[in-house]
Amino acid sequence: MFTHTSSLRLDEAGRGVAIISSPKAFALISVTTWWFMLLLCPDQRTSQLGTTPNIKQIVLGRCYNYITFVNPSMRYDCEDIWRRFEELVVRKSSCNVTVEDYHQIFYEAPQAWPCDRFLFWSKTRTLMHSYSAVVRHFWTLEDTLVGYMFNHLIWCGQEEDTAGFNFSSCPEWSACKNHPVYSLWRLASTNFAEMACGNITVLLNGSIVNAFNRKSMFASVELDVLSPRKVDYVNIKVVTNLEGPFIESCCQGSVVDLIQILQSRGFQWTCTDNDHTLMVLQSIQNPKRSSCQTCASHSSI
Repeated sequence: MFTHTSSLRLDEAGRGVAIISSPKAFALISVTTWWFMLLLCPDQRTSQLGTTPNIKQIVLGRCYNYITFVNPSMRYDCEDIWRRFEELVVRKSSCNVTVEDYHQIFYEAPQAWPCDRFLFWSKTRTLMHSYSAVVRHFWTLEDTLVGYMFNHLIWCGQEEDTAGFNFSSCPEWSACKNHPVYSLWRLASTNFAEMACGNITVLLNGSIVNAFNRKSMFASVELDVLSPRKVDYVNIKVVTNLEGPFIESCCQGSVVDLIQILQSRGFQWTCTDNDHTLMVLQSIQNPKRSSCQTCASHSSI
């Protein structure tokens, strides 16, 4: 494991990476089963399919689960949040829902997180969830109420005046600027990054070209919103598949571009290649691989 860092307070930069049991155990039990799936996979938010079937039941069920088990200290009106969401989407065509249109929904579900717990990611979805399940403190966009409610879902309204969701076909994100799914996630990402403070962590996929993709939600939205006055350290973790390919690292590829951007904006930063905890999580997928045996040998030393 190789670590690169900017100067100042290196002891602070490493906080919050010890493996312990997560306080969000109930909500994250299903996440731990994902360890046996492919851990480095691209984001799958775009689709040509129509609105997710039973979307109302799914969203309301997730909302009630969230306020009952995930974050019982919060009080939200799930029915009202759904009503505002439904009215907004079904009254507009599938390419005419703006970021501003969703402001009322986020106003109904305000949240704030303690510092040093923010985990950002790009092209590492499943590994990110596994990581946050076993490492203390980490919270992701999907741990917020809105992120939890709408994760992996698709939705759009009818193109014509007919009211209701379109369950037959929705455009891909790239098809239009004001895509209803893209607009919600853009605002959610903005709000999440605005809350970020203390030491934050960014998880990138070193087994693909452009681990730091300028078109990703992290690069195009969240990074611009992060404030060097609130964020003490940006801790970058570049992880590759254990068997490769080994394309990008802290010293090569687009990750270097990210570091240069952070430096130009006055952020302190660290960058780690193949963090040991992340390697162990990948080994759980197939412990008989030779690379996993090497990892196990190092763990026993």
